[in-house]
Amino acid sequence: MIALRKTDEPLAWVERSFGYRFYAPSLCHAALTHRSAGAAHNERLEFLGDAVLNCCVARLLYDAHPDSDEGALSRLRATLVSGRALAEVSAELGFGEHLRLGGGELKAGGFRRASTLADALEAMLGAIFLDSGFDAAMAAIRRILGPRLAALPAADTLKDPKTRLQEILQGRGLALPVYTLTSVSGEPHAQAFVVCCEVPAIGLAAVGEGGSRRRAEQQAAQKLLEALTAQLQGAP
Repeated sequence: MIALRKTDEPLAWVERSFGYRFYAPSLCHAALTHRSAGAAHNERLEFLGDAVLNCCVARLLYDAHPDSDEGALSRLRATLVSGRALAEVSAELGFGEHLRLGGGELKAGGFRRASTLADALEAMLGAIFLDSGFDAAMAAIRRILGPRLAALPAADTLKDPKTRLQEILQGRGLALPVYTLTSVSGEPHAQAFVVCCEVPAIGLAAVGEGGSRRRAEQQAAQKLLEALTAQLQGAP
């Protein structure tokens, strides 16, 4: 097992980053311990922290967006708590410098791996919750996610391309788009999907590619949305 920092530095770092001082330092150390580093690792804390994070973010959004419906709030929450977003926050806080990793994981660059960073952030929130309860976890989450919460775009812009295309077509009384899988290639673990999205009523079609059928459909829908927008802008 390789510790990247002396044992008291993580506590000071958490106080600087989260504005929180641990009563039980062992919880902090466990939250920063990857499975590869030993038995007292952070996976159980991650499980707890995930639930605490979702609940706290839901409450923050509920208060900040009193006029938003359930669908809009769900999209906003997904933006804040996605694996990618959490990994970015974790990297900004410097989690990688404080993680305790096994030798092999360290050599493999685990301290930079997005999933490892996101998991460690959730684990730390779970540790804070266990150490002091919901209010302490809420305060920590508000501190680290506050700027992102304030900078969220309008919920409508977070809808995926398929949903936006469907709503535009329905608003104009047109039939829903037709998605056709045109090809699948590659090995089972690395397949490439090609999908055609077509709206016959307006004579538009677009092709999308992706590592899954869903991604290919979303790309095709996005391309068709762009073509439809151009068509509408050019209409008299």
